[in-house]
Amino acid sequence: MISPEMPPVTASSGSPVTGAIGTEEELLAVAPPRDDADLPKVSSKYIWLMVLAQLGVFIAFITPIAISLAVKVSQISPGQEQNLGYILGAGSLVVMLTGPMLGTLSDRTRTSLGRRRPFIIAGTGLGVVSLFVMATSESIPVLALGWVLAQLGWGQALAGLNSSQADRLPESQRGKVSGLVGFANQIGPVVGVVSAGSLMGNSLLLFLVPGSVGVLFCLLFVLFAHEESSKALVFEDRLSMRLIASKYLYNPRKHKDFSWNWLARFLFYFGLTLNTTFTAFFMASRLGVSLQAIAGVIATIGGIGILATTLGAIGGGFLSDKIRRRKPIVLAAAITFAAGIVVMAFAHDLPVIIAGSVLTSIGIGGFSAVDQALLLDVLPEKKTNAGRFLGITGFATSIPQAAAPLIAPLFLTIGATATEKNYTLLYLLAAGITLLGGFTVLRIKSVR
Repeated sequence: MISPEMPPVTASSGSPVTGAIGTEEELLAVAPPRDDADLPKVSSKYIWLMVLAQLGVFIAFITPIAISLAVKVSQISPGQEQNLGYILGAGSLVVMLTGPMLGTLSDRTRTSLGRRRPFIIAGTGLGVVSLFVMATSESIPVLALGWVLAQLGWGQALAGLNSSQADRLPESQRGKVSGLVGFANQIGPVVGVVSAGSLMGNSLLLFLVPGSVGVLFCLLFVLFAHEESSKALVFEDRLSMRLIASKYLYNPRKHKDFSWNWLARFLFYFGLTLNTTFTAFFMASRLGVSLQAIAGVIATIGGIGILATTLGAIGGGFLSDKIRRRKPIVLAAAITFAAGIVVMAFAHDLPVIIAGSVLTSIGIGGFSAVDQALLLDVLPEKKTNAGRFLGITGFATSIPQAAAPLIAPLFLTIGATATEKNYTLLYLLAAGITLLGGFTVLRIKSVR
């Protein structure tokens, strides 16, 4: 909840700043914005509502990536695995093009519900529609349309939640909250896959049951995580297409640490997407089972990985607040994740795959949690342009999600045999890229 004594933010436009790639219209507060150190600590109620909301979004949103979309693709176009990559890539491309625009609109929204809650509500509603479209689709184009709507809907709900964190969290709580949220983000797909295992015979329920959890938890946040009215916001510059277009650009020289964090995140998630896009097909091939039977295996491995993810996300997040250091933990997480991918690259039986999965779970938990706290530390203009810069940060994940699935099939076909594609080469490439992302974090200067 926003503290009652916390004044509403009032913003006006400033002088354009000439950047390396373009110009940006700066929103400057009429009253001097508070420093991060002045932000009051958020309540436990806010933290747990945030964790539940993020858990719900990821159950609804990531379950299709983990299993539901792969099953649907196999039903509509048997033997055409590349269609999954095309669908995922199309959805990420749309989000990449709309992220900063929607973030800017969120920053400038004036309602009695505040700036963020209207976007969470609208995103959740569109997300439900998207799941119904995917569940009832009978062609690849319609399935792709459903996934695009899912990216816009659930992605916007998630963006609203992340913007709320940027608005509210003091530095002393960012690691803790990011750790808890990171844990929720990782177990969300596991919960979704476990539920999918018992719903494989019903396409509608396979998508809508996880979606109902997302609706419930987002609704709890909207109803009980109070946000002050934003009706008092006043802007000297009028909203226009030119203004919105300018928000896609920023001066990387002015915000160097933000840029290094962006690049590190881009590299890590590019490698992660290469690793995870064809997980269901990889496991089915290596274990010699059908795609329909692999949901139970993925659920089992995911269940084992919950403790590992907890160690990485919560342990890393809490530790980073305690020792007041982010970069060493992010690097260690990237190394751990890369090691897990290498193990999986050469795995041909379940115990070795599980071992690799545990390492990747620790790594992704630690990286996602502590890098999120690091992002909030270096995020520019948190008081006036948080949504905009978080939208730009979204490029670091949406570009990999769009490009990696399209690139991955090229490596899968190199040296492929009649019975198995070259997952070893693909996974080794993914390990190298994620490792590079971890080392890039060391270029950040303002955070230890």
